Amino acid sequence: MLAINKTADEVLGLLIISMQSVPSVVWLPLALLWFRLGEASIIFVIVLGGIWNMILNTVTGIKNVEPTLVRCGKNLGYKGIRLFSKVILPASLPHLITGMRLSWAFCWRALMAAEILGTGMGLGQILMWGRELGNMETVLSVMIIIAFTGLITDNLIFKRIEDNVYRKWGLSAHS
Repeated sequence: MLAINKTADEVLGLLIISMQSVPSVVWLPLALLWFRLGEASIIFVIVLGGIWNMILNTVTGIKNVEPTLVRCGKNLGYKGIRLFSKVILPASLPHLITGMRLSWAFCWRALMAAEILGTGMGLGQILMWGRELGNMETVLSVMIIIAFTGLITDNLIFKRIEDNVYRKWGLSAHS
């Protein structure tokens, strides 16, 4: 809707950009009030950590679909949802994949922050235990695990998908 409706883009686009500027960890107190201490509050923070970036990349991808492709789709008889699903969505896929890759990184950071400040039995909580006990080996070990998990996930999953999409679209110089 934001990509095709100028008014919606001007109104909601500003709201989305302002929401993207709010660090996801800032949402934790509100999440704790709404969902109490638990996984639901962490999931809420994680989703808010990545959704704004994904929306902005999706809008950018749809706005940057080559007009020639849209005209060709219309000439083939595509309208409405068929035009979107057969022409616009596939043409915007490189932006969507990049958005997923960036959103993953934001979500990963949001998860760590939510666990450090909130609840959970993951790496963020172990990091806090190490800090509370003054155990720098634990703190540094967990930081290394967090970094390598992010690096491995990005390179083994998202970068490969992104490279394949770019190569398919003849944009392999990007990778």
